Amino acid sequence: MTLDWMPVADGLDLLAEPVAKAITGVAARVAPIDAELADTAAFCERYGVAPEDSANCVIVAARRGGETRYAAVMVLATHRADINGVVRRHLGAKKASFAPQSEAVALTGMEYGGITPIGLPEEWPVLVDRNVIDRPFVVIGSGVRRSKLALSGRELAEATNAEIIALTL
Repeated sequence: MTLDWMPVADGLDLLAEPVAKAITGVAARVAPIDAELADTAAFCERYGVAPEDSANCVIVAARRGGETRYAAVMVLATHRADINGVVRRHLGAKKASFAPQSEAVALTGMEYGGITPIGLPEEWPVLVDRNVIDRPFVVIGSGVRRSKLALSGRELAEATNAEIIALTL
């Protein structure tokens, strides 16, 4: 099955509300997908997207001194983020872990499995792995499971005011 990409302005109804509000002016495209195939491996297999052209967003809860801060971490589907090393140190946290699913959904206003760094709370840092930046085309979540966004790695970093660092193991 192929993806039916359209300019994001023509598919705002395919995005989570916070994403639709934040994506103005971003050179992205959106495509509807089967929500049951939103998880990266199933999506890539069904729609013929190479895993190295897909990037995952995880929400990290960083704790220090009884305070919790959140951040978004973007890595290619072919890589794993070093949450307990690089990310924890970069955020100045004593402990860092994936945010619980219920917290990530409640705090972002997005669906689990569709969370994207576009439209997150402004105070959250967005950390993008250097490998993502080099991609001329990367598929990411849209805030919902029933669609995907595509843009270049550079456009992703610019749209989110990301910090670009080496995040992978």
